[in-house]
Amino acid sequence: MLTGKESLLRLIGKRRRTLPNRHHLLSVSTPNPLNLDVNNHGNLISVAGDDLPDDSSKISDDLSVSSKKKRKLTQTTLLQSSFLSGTKQPILDLVEPSDSLCCNVDDDVSCSTSSEEVSKNIVSLVEASNGDEVIETFIVGRKFSDVQGLEIGASICLLRHPENVKDRNAIKVVYADSGISEMLGYIPKDVSQCLSSLIDKYDLKFEGTITSVPKHSFEAVPIKVVCHKMTSDGWSECEFAGDFKPLWEKVLQVVEHQKQFPPKTTRYQLNFNVLVQEVLRSCSHLFTADEKAFLESYPSLSEDSQRLFIRLYTRKGPWFRLSNILYPEVSDSLQALKDLTVRGFMTSVEDANELGYEKMKEIIELLNVTELRDILSMNKVSSRGSRKRDLINSLCSCYNDGTRLNLATMILERTGLCAKISSTAESLIWRVERLFFLNGEQDLSSFVLLDLGIIKYPSYNCTDSEHMFSNRTQLLAYEEAIEVAQLMDESLDNEDSRTVLKCVMIAETHISSCSLDFARVAAFNCFTAPWVYSKVVLLGVSFLENHKRYNHAVNLLRRLLSCFSCDGRRGYWTVRLSTDLEHMGRPNESLSVAEQGLLDPWVRAGSRIALQRRILRLAKPPRRWKAPTFANLIKNKIPEVTIQGRSLNCEIGMKNRFYGEDGDQCGVEQLALQYYSGEGGGWKGIHTESSIWLTIFGLLMWDILFSDVPGVFQTRFQTAPLDLETESFYLTRKETIESQLEKVANGMAEEILIISYETHRGTACRGMAWERFSLEELRAAVACIGGQCVASLCRHLAQDYRSWCSGMPDLLLWRFKENGYEGEAKLVEVKSERDRLSEQQRAWLLLLMDSGFNVEICKVRPACLIKT
Repeated sequence: MLTGKESLLRLIGKRRRTLPNRHHLLSVSTPNPLNLDVNNHGNLISVAGDDLPDDSSKISDDLSVSSKKKRKLTQTTLLQSSFLSGTKQPILDLVEPSDSLCCNVDDDVSCSTSSEEVSKNIVSLVEASNGDEVIETFIVGRKFSDVQGLEIGASICLLRHPENVKDRNAIKVVYADSGISEMLGYIPKDVSQCLSSLIDKYDLKFEGTITSVPKHSFEAVPIKVVCHKMTSDGWSECEFAGDFKPLWEKVLQVVEHQKQFPPKTTRYQLNFNVLVQEVLRSCSHLFTADEKAFLESYPSLSEDSQRLFIRLYTRKGPWFRLSNILYPEVSDSLQALKDLTVRGFMTSVEDANELGYEKMKEIIELLNVTELRDILSMNKVSSRGSRKRDLINSLCSCYNDGTRLNLATMILERTGLCAKISSTAESLIWRVERLFFLNGEQDLSSFVLLDLGIIKYPSYNCTDSEHMFSNRTQLLAYEEAIEVAQLMDESLDNEDSRTVLKCVMIAETHISSCSLDFARVAAFNCFTAPWVYSKVVLLGVSFLENHKRYNHAVNLLRRLLSCFSCDGRRGYWTVRLSTDLEHMGRPNESLSVAEQGLLDPWVRAGSRIALQRRILRLAKPPRRWKAPTFANLIKNKIPEVTIQGRSLNCEIGMKNRFYGEDGDQCGVEQLALQYYSGEGGGWKGIHTESSIWLTIFGLLMWDILFSDVPGVFQTRFQTAPLDLETESFYLTRKETIESQLEKVANGMAEEILIISYETHRGTACRGMAWERFSLEELRAAVACIGGQCVASLCRHLAQDYRSWCSGMPDLLLWRFKENGYEGEAKLVEVKSERDRLSEQQRAWLLLLMDSGFNVEICKVRPACLIKT
């Protein structure tokens, strides 16, 4: 993979079905500062005769633009996977409001009694709180019900169900005049969470009636309940009043909110409404009046229409057959589709006259192999192959003026009515998701993961004191930059060098005329168009380097360095610039770039070590007569040990496999662990790399990571503050960070770690690997390394998380002394015979040595098997 592509993929996230500006971006003339073009063979050529005279300008015909592996149009999510299965129960059915409830527990609930006087006081408080209004809520979870039929006006009561294994706050609904308390279902989870504490604390009793019965069994049943009897043991009137009123008001708030989103809506329907409304509330200035009206019209759609739209939006598409749209919660798909089409949320095709060439190419994908062969046979067209793609290509090739209408008719006769999400809805919902999650990787499936309890997000206060996009112009520029990034990604997958160059030139033009506002919070710069374009340009640099166009790569690198003066990526850019200049046969200039790079405060960690090593190699007399001051530091000898293992393979380019001491196959890291546990010193250890240190950092700094800092938490789905990888993280929290590190250095690391682990276990946090390490392993790590070393490591991560979050040694080893309380630790980087240290790994080892860690390099030398 080209350098920078993985980062670009994370930025793009789920690919958009359609790019609104695709035609404009590819058709508008763009300056060509690189003076490069693509010939008929797909090779880069110079359009201004500026090719280098040496071999570096030659183009190899067998150089591919990217990996042959293609990337799907969209990323399958947990939410989408349920839509593609016709035999299994959809996962969304598991997250209805009733899903967190269970009825396979004893239903008996006992009610206590109290004095009549206190009861009257409480009733009066309720009446004062709600003005004699009853609570209007719903019965959900009817799939657990003992009763199939319901009657309007039937008397009901609420009973606590703390034995429920899925929800300790569950409150079930039963017939009030039923001797055996036949269960009808439960009240919604949001209401029960607030009301259960009141019932438990004050022995409240609620009775009411069923107000209506819905047509479908899966829908919620509206009910009205009122507090009929309340008792209290040991509470004075003033204590009761002071504590009861705010809790009761909370119940009323939840019930009022429920009126806007009643539980008759499916869970994903509720989540979608929440997503849209929150974005319209916080980012209304980024939408036109027409766009806001369009989005605000969504809740007014019928229940079927809302559900169908969300179902289809989260599927791959872009086109869908009506005959294949079957969902149990959508009673009339045809009518829902018609309503969505009239309101502009969907577009449909059922007339051959509407099927143009572009639509035909998309709809033809809906046909199966048998249908394709049938149409080809009727048109007497021979296929170039038997695969579906071959059949489609053959069918597209016969789409000409003479057979166009006939072919369109044949296609629609087999597909029937086809529909897809409208371009307007597609663009607006994509924008809403982007603004809500602040990235392209999360989508509606994040709600599903949260509802199912598969992922739990940390607790923090969200503040939107500063908007990511202060105006609509900034947002549209950012969206267009994301489109260019997706075009770049698609072009690399399709090996379309011409479009790749076009994207690079568009990006280069935009960053040349930009000026980032570094007065803003540094974390917000990644939400600007220039930052996105810099990603495209860097990927273009790697593309040009792969084609040995070093002179053009140098021009782009110089542009990046001149436009982004305060950026943590400057170190990598400088290393590449120095390296490419050397490739071009310009060692003096390469040396000068490296020397200037060391003066740049943004060049750090591995990039700094790489430049220092380049200077030591290039700065030999007569270029430089004086040795640099850092020469001795770079030449520091890192302790090494060499072990030998029986190798399974000795082929270049393949990861070495060995026979372990137990005879089983293993990698170099496992072989090294076996060595250190035996003759290497009786060490215990694990293969960790950076993950254990990021986990320890997260546990020790948890309260600081999720403390209240304005602007760094803007959504409920974050696993870290937005400024974690910036300078401002440490500077903003310097006092609290240093206070915490002082406790760690003074021997409190293990205590802090245990409390944090037990309190937050399983909660998602950047860098945390809950499943990889046990509490015992984490405790052993901090105990044996020592407080001073742990504090030093955490300080470097706090000051520059981006530079130091990778490259740590492979192994963590520890052993306790005979007293069982004191221990020692060793960090080991394992390398096979053909591997060498990366500059980032070397930087970590030197830093750890300087901080007092015991480090070592373990080289594994294979004894290759003799082939027979």
